[in-house]
Amino acid sequence: MTTWEKLHASIRSIIKGQDDLVTKIICCMGAGGHLLLEDYPGTGKTTLAKALASSISGSVFQRIQFTPDLLPSDILGVSILDPRNAQFEFKKGPVFSNILLADEINRASPRTQSALLEVMAEKQATIEGARYDFTEMFFVIATQNPVEFRGTFPLPEAQMDRFAMQCSLGYVSLDDEVSILTDQQSTGHPVNDLSPSVSMDEVLQFKSDVANVRVSNELKDYIVRLVAATRGLQDIKLAASPRASLALMKVSQALSLVRGKDFVTPDVIQECAKDVIAHRLILDSDAAYSGKNGRMYVQQLLDDIPVPA
Repeated sequence: MTTWEKLHASIRSIIKGQDDLVTKIICCMGAGGHLLLEDYPGTGKTTLAKALASSISGSVFQRIQFTPDLLPSDILGVSILDPRNAQFEFKKGPVFSNILLADEINRASPRTQSALLEVMAEKQATIEGARYDFTEMFFVIATQNPVEFRGTFPLPEAQMDRFAMQCSLGYVSLDDEVSILTDQQSTGHPVNDLSPSVSMDEVLQFKSDVANVRVSNELKDYIVRLVAATRGLQDIKLAASPRASLALMKVSQALSLVRGKDFVTPDVIQECAKDVIAHRLILDSDAAYSGKNGRMYVQQLLDDIPVPA
């Protein structure tokens, strides 16, 4: 089995009825991006992140429960005075990890949310004038609940742009829900007993293989035209940036590799486009209140823009 197949099988043993979503998450990680999971309470967002971390041996997993009183230092770390030598010693925060679960990220203030901006974009953190470099394997999974508004702070545009993909789990079928009940009939949760299925080296090799998937110049042009077209839409207040083009290319490379190809095809780009582009679009008030969303506009562009031969 390939690395992604072993990861997929491991996560699927815990997360029932979400095979396509599990594939997207593995692709997002392989592409070097970060993932925003937005869905209703109880759909398995946190469990999914735990299952991914538990499936990779040697990975450092940290979870941050975002709350309104959380401070940036609670994420990045803080210097503490050591009374023995009268010197400050830096204590690293939970952001120093390989897989970081930012649970209910929209419950923290924008000031605290912004503590993740630098590390998500550049895999480095500047704290108290010192720069700390992160490893190549740094993956943020953030969750938020779209129906709660009390005590929440909407993610600013710059923060949304840091996420390569935004996905939703949705409700599973009745048979899968019965299977979930069966798995948790005993006292322990099955994710606590999940054994690693791949090593950190295998994941890094998978990321390296993703980068080697070929993308023709015609498809690069297609990606750029898709993203640039959002900047000419009437109802869009903020369109997608070149970061969206880069994310769409890399996620398409990852999905192509998962599908057993060493080159990207137009259908793969179209399959990834809504998850990569839609959450970056800010609609004007008239469009938002009329019930439209970013995915509708991306689908419109996919229908209108010619696909290269």
